Amino acid sequence: MQIRPGSYISSSLFIYFFITALSYSKKWSLGRTSVYLYNQGSLKICSKSVIFEPDEVNKPILKVNIMLRSSVYLIKEGDVVAPYKYERGERNVIFQLDMPLKTEDVVQTLLQLHRASCLDKLGDQTAMIAANLQSRLARTSFDKNSFQSVTERPHMECEAEMVSPLVTNPGHVCITDHNLYFQPLNSYPDSVVQIGLHSVRRIYKRRHGLRPLGLEVFCTENDLCSDIYLKFYNTKDRDELYYYIATFLENHITEHTAESYMLQWQRGHISNYQYLLHLNNLADRSVNDLSQYPVFPWVISDYSSPQLDLLNPASFRDLSKPVGALNTERLERLLERYRDMPEPRFMYGSHYSSPGYVLFYLVRVGSDISVGCLW
Repeated sequence: MQIRPGSYISSSLFIYFFITALSYSKKWSLGRTSVYLYNQGSLKICSKSVIFEPDEVNKPILKVNIMLRSSVYLIKEGDVVAPYKYERGERNVIFQLDMPLKTEDVVQTLLQLHRASCLDKLGDQTAMIAANLQSRLARTSFDKNSFQSVTERPHMECEAEMVSPLVTNPGHVCITDHNLYFQPLNSYPDSVVQIGLHSVRRIYKRRHGLRPLGLEVFCTENDLCSDIYLKFYNTKDRDELYYYIATFLENHITEHTAESYMLQWQRGHISNYQYLLHLNNLADRSVNDLSQYPVFPWVISDYSSPQLDLLNPASFRDLSKPVGALNTERLERLLERYRDMPEPRFMYGSHYSSPGYVLFYLVRVGSDISVGCLW
């Protein structure tokens, strides 16, 4: 994952456009003849950078920072997951859009984003990007031609963002008597996301950025990943959509609580893993939110035996104490620091989970670096 120094993980990372395009760049000149390399692919205009992803998997993904136009990243060249190549200096890359009518809109958006990137303060940059986004949202609305049936009746429509790790995708939400729709402003990854209300199994209110604006919808009972995570711009819209879906679900499925999941786990109906996932969901944790990523308890204490004896109580940690208190020497140092500390006092100076920790481990898991390309 390539994060430019000085960058930050923020909900202001948007994909403004996702357009099929043709890129070509000058390779060499022979007399008066210039030879160009052509690549068909897709162009993403993001809040911090421009990404071109060619259709040919062996061709590198190009990333150009909007602020630093003289630098180009080459990603996954030869379809190999490896450190990015970084080219400095002047390099002309021309994009020809398949939709000529979008050209003026794309150019104006790039100019606005460039003006934002030139502001001195990071907060001012974020505010200007958000203002540009709200302006685009205000000029559009949900396209009701996307309804699955002409008999559908819309209940409400509002602006929201579809959230995934590191990226938020702005657009319009519409709920009818049969379906929940999300229409991305940029038609990425699809022109519309549709979820049938009859397929919904679980729904949770979420805090996003420590504000009560999130809503997560699951169409499976024991899956880690949700079908959609939405962040609204005000709590009223979030709550109205939640209560509409919750009212619909009352007549179709049984609501689950922590106690009901515990009984299922005790009776062997769900595994340890599934039970812990449900507890994380009830505790407001989601894989779509790196600041509130699911956590699992540390229960093993024997890491030296060649074979773990699950019948030996010594194989397990003392669950009556927090992890930070298991090491007596460390605990004594913490208590000594606590006693000498002015008010307000605290025991631990760091948190057990944060976006940095989560990314540190996740970057080792997946080979798909498409999320990282957006930075």
